[in-house]
Formats: sequence, C-alpha cells, structure tokens
Amino acid sequence: MAWQLRHEDIFTRVKLSGMTLIELMVVVAIVAILAIVVYPTFEGHIIKSRRNDGATQLLRIKLQQESYRLNHPSYATSSQLTLPVSDYYDFSIVNISASTYTIVALAKGSQQTDSACQTLAIDQSMNKTPAHCW
Repeated sequence: MAWQLRHEDIFTRVKLSGMTLIELMVVVAIVAILAIVVYPTFEGHIIKSRRNDGATQLLRIKLQQESYRLNHPSYATSSQLTLPVSDYYDFSIVNISASTYTIVALAKGSQQTDSACQTLAIDQSMNKTPAHCW
C-alpha cells in the first residue's frame, strides 16, 4: 500500500524543538561563572562609591566649619553644626580650638568591610588621612 507511512518517515518529518537538559545546564554553568567573576567587582565599586560619599560629606562639614568660624571666635563643635546622617558612616568633629579641628568619618554597617579606609579624616589645613582613600 502506497498510502501507509513507515515509522521512520514520521520521525524524519517531525521537527524537534526545545532545549535538552545538557544545553540548559551549560547555560546555567555559564551564568554561574559570570556571577562569580562579576559580583566581587560590583561589591568593590559599591564600597568605593560609599567611601566617596563619606569624603564628600566631610568636605561639606568642612565648609560649614569655615562658615561658622567667620562669625565666631573658634570652630564649631559637633552639636553646633548639622552633621549628616548616614547608614555607612558616623561623623564627628574632634580636636576643636580657635585655630584647629579635625572632622572624622567612622565606617559602620556594611562599610566596615572597607578595611583599609574605615576611618576618613580631614583637618582645617585640608590634610586628608588616610591619603590613599581620598
């Protein structure tokens, strides 16, 4: 009979589509490798960005200090200025006198993983410590 199809003809005419389990596992492995490589770099950039935000806040406090000093005989204490509130740094002013002060930002929370730059400081003469963190 000419009209009967053989079993092999059916499978050669059917187009297979979709993905095999092996192909799916290869894709998952590639994504995992990319995540392992990219995540530490991303985390490092986040920490650096937060450190730069802390340094910017220190410079803003410095401007407040200089503005205060124009009208007063000495520099302001922490309670006389509006110190910023941050999830990543605690700000304070130390060594205050008529001619000197030091503004300090101490890392807190997740920013403490920035081990080399946990404390940022700037004084009235723009001396920044530690220098490699600025």
